[in-house]
Amino acid sequence: MRMMMAVLYTALLVGANPVAADVPAAMALREGDMKKLAAIEPPAALPEAVLIDMQDAPRSLDEYRGKWVVLNFWATWCAPCREEMPALDRLQAAMPGIVVLPVATGRNAPEAIDRFFTEAGVQNLTVLRDPKADLSRAMGVLALPVTVILNPEGQEVARLIGDAEWDSANAQAVLKAMAE
Repeated sequence: MRMMMAVLYTALLVGANPVAADVPAAMALREGDMKKLAAIEPPAALPEAVLIDMQDAPRSLDEYRGKWVVLNFWATWCAPCREEMPALDRLQAAMPGIVVLPVATGRNAPEAIDRFFTEAGVQNLTVLRDPKADLSRAMGVLALPVTVILNPEGQEVARLIGDAEWDSANAQAVLKAMAE
């Protein structure tokens, strides 16, 4: 009887909690680069951190609550980031219902970011900066690039270390499954 109640409770919990139900289903779809995407169970709250935009105005990740966010930690000097950023740009164009948010970590002058985006042909992304690497350090980002998937509650639900083809059909299928 206890076992039956535990199974029933678990089924009700999963059915009542869309975040708990969507991430495992999405993880089952992973292929290619997306196999590097690791689920975070249970979802993790983000540390408090103040980021800045390209005009040095303070910004917060709280501004993106209510949306799925693909949060990418990168730097202008990072070779894999240079390869990955156009795919993130194409992902944003292909999936406007999610937010693809690059966070330039460490010393990245706005002029260098603009030059990087121009050279890479990036047109669809808004950049925030973490000049003292406070957020990236607090989140345990030890190398670049690192991409973190945030649920609408602003919690980390998945993480991919290294670069990936974020505009691939499989990456889009995984993200769509999470967001449904």
